[in-house]
Amino acid sequence: MIGGSNLPNAQGYYGEFGGRFVPETIIPALDELLHAYEEAMADPAFHAELAHLQQTYVGRPTPLTYAKRLSDHLGGARIYLKREDLAHTGAHKINNALGQALLAKRMGKRRVIAETGAGQHGVASATASALLGLECHVYMGSVDMARQRPNVFRMKLMGAEVLAVDSGSKTLKDAINEAMRDWVTNVRTTFYLLGSALGPHPYPMIVRDFQSVIGVEARRQILEATGQLPDVCLACVGGGSNAIGLFHAFRDDESVELIGVEAGGLGTHTDKHAARFANMDISRPGILHGTRSFIMQDEDGQIRETHSISAGLDYPSIGPEHAYLRASERAYYTSATDEEALAAFRTLSELEGIIPALESAHAIAEVIKRAPTMSKDSILLVNLSGRGDKDLDTVIRVLGDKL
Repeated sequence: MIGGSNLPNAQGYYGEFGGRFVPETIIPALDELLHAYEEAMADPAFHAELAHLQQTYVGRPTPLTYAKRLSDHLGGARIYLKREDLAHTGAHKINNALGQALLAKRMGKRRVIAETGAGQHGVASATASALLGLECHVYMGSVDMARQRPNVFRMKLMGAEVLAVDSGSKTLKDAINEAMRDWVTNVRTTFYLLGSALGPHPYPMIVRDFQSVIGVEARRQILEATGQLPDVCLACVGGGSNAIGLFHAFRDDESVELIGVEAGGLGTHTDKHAARFANMDISRPGILHGTRSFIMQDEDGQIRETHSISAGLDYPSIGPEHAYLRASERAYYTSATDEEALAAFRTLSELEGIIPALESAHAIAEVIKRAPTMSKDSILLVNLSGRGDKDLDTVIRVLGDKL
């Protein structure tokens, strides 16, 4: 199932968040994209092709794993992991990249551009482009390229051109800036394959809908495994695609608590973090990358620099649907520090033989805090959004001598 929500409205708003704040030259391209997406959603052949590739190429459905040793170790809730780390390319990003690449092909656009932070969306975009015979260009901050070298090589190996971005903080925010500049210049011939649940309408909706397969599968699997819905659904949140993909299937279940975990960096009392909801004095509604959401800003409204050990969570804003879920109190957002994420990275590896992405380790860090406070009858469902191979260089530098 794809979609199935009454949000956003026709103008692309989730409450007061979302919309389109872009140059006029891009409006026709967004209208063209929306029209193509709506046609595809009404076309059984598109759904059949996507479902076939999800099964035979991506490896869906991804399994649900009961983390028994972690559950026993923490002594509280039963912990289940939705294993997006086992999808082809090693993360959830392939779900959206494949769907959008099929749209690009359907629209006759052979040149694809993408942005990436942790590299997983870049890898997924390069993968889908190679599969479908599309030309792929990926913008990536030079800081992220240095800490995600294996993913840079993987993209190049699949024929993508990786374009280093040396402006600003040289991370995801700046990569998105450059991708949008490219799109404005080449809008007639180029498809912008946006990787997270942000940007101008209809991107947040499209990304959510292609990622909603996570929650649809997890809901069915947890009912089959336990006979009940989870008490808590939990996921890390950068821009927000893996979290919204899980949350969407449980949004109308009031008994299910939805929790997103942001990057606490060196601590939310410092200026070295990316926790948008930790301090509402510095995170206020504003406009970034074509959408209205919560943004980390200084007193003059300038975008604050962020920090996270995980490249994929190092972003000063958050997708508009997450902003709506937080403002409406349907979801709760907390954070984990770099140190907590590294400890969780190690704990899950040692207890379950599963090495998580540093992004996903932030979610596991919250599990470690929360599970012991819950009863043994409770169920905690975590989206393990990616595997940690890409992060080993970073972890070796930090933990190598301690192992």
